[in-house]
Amino acid sequence: MLIAQLSDPHVGVPGTLLYGRVDTAEFLKRAVAEINRLEPLPDIAVLTGDCVAVGELPEYEYLREILAPLTMPLFVIPGNHDAREPLRDIFGTDGYLPADGFIHYVVDDYPLRLVALDTHIPGENGGVLCDERLAWLDRTLAAAPDRPTLLMMHHPPFATGIEHMDKSMLANPDAFATVVARHKQIERILCGHLHRAIDRRFAGTIAGTAPSTAHQFCLCLSPGARLRYALEPAGYQLHLWQGGALVTHTAVLGDWPGPYSLRPASDPA
Repeated sequence: MLIAQLSDPHVGVPGTLLYGRVDTAEFLKRAVAEINRLEPLPDIAVLTGDCVAVGELPEYEYLREILAPLTMPLFVIPGNHDAREPLRDIFGTDGYLPADGFIHYVVDDYPLRLVALDTHIPGENGGVLCDERLAWLDRTLAAAPDRPTLLMMHHPPFATGIEHMDKSMLANPDAFATVVARHKQIERILCGHLHRAIDRRFAGTIAGTAPSTAHQFCLCLSPGARLRYALEPAGYQLHLWQGGALVTHTAVLGDWPGPYSLRPASDPA
């Protein structure tokens, strides 16, 4: 099974640039086109939050239009820039989102079970998994202890050393870790929010963040550093479940020279 992970596209309404500079919609269109050209094609795609810039319905309508060409099923969750109800209005017809309440759900149709978590706090940059959400997660995992499982959530449950973003990570990682550690079938925790590819061992499994399909946050680990972004190559991740193990590849968007044979260029063969 192959899963494509998109994250943090921050799509605005047509004709707008994020921060007056970043054409997030065009970046996402390019990501969709590149994923559709992959061989083999992913079985599913997931979008780990910050789907749009502000959380307004017209943004989700435009986002849906951009994502429509994907040739595989897509599953989305909210991030801190999202709003539950307009997201539900646009993507609810796909049948996997709950009709109300938190946007968490289970997809049982594939070799890897997908459990999606809603860490959104309206009006806040950080995230949380409250007692109600943690209890739902615990019950959901306990219902299928022998199924290899992916968790997906927007806010990472670990600090990274990028101090500004660490202030808006998951607010209660210890409580989350207690639940995760009870369920050994969790193969990976897929996150977004950090606009970089970062991995860490967490509660007996691996948690990681995907790059943004648009801009990346600068890699500065100095205490007190101001958060900045750069137009480093945008990217996405591919998670390959094969032979009972999961391996993750990070890809960057772009047209690069090659591919070339490993033979010397002067070799006519």
